[in-house]
Amino acid sequence: MKTSSIQVEDSFMQKFLNFVANHQENIAITKDSNLELDPYFYERQKQLQQDLKEVESSQAEMISHNELWSNINKHLQTLNK
Repeated sequence: MKTSSIQVEDSFMQKFLNFVANHQENIAITKDSNLELDPYFYERQKQLQQDLKEVESSQAEMISHNELWSNINKHLQTLNK
């Protein structure tokens, strides 16, 4: 069995549910709590995995903690002027 995400127009929902009911031996509907809390959960998860992969392989550009805070402080000084 494969899992897919679908979107159904509100006006078509009842017809869709009737279709599913008529084919319930082949279709299972479950609620995904991740998507209920965050509709972009899987996109964010995929991006995080890609970011971690880049960091671990040294492909991501990294700066030191001190350099980061130096850049932030410089930026904040431009806002205060």
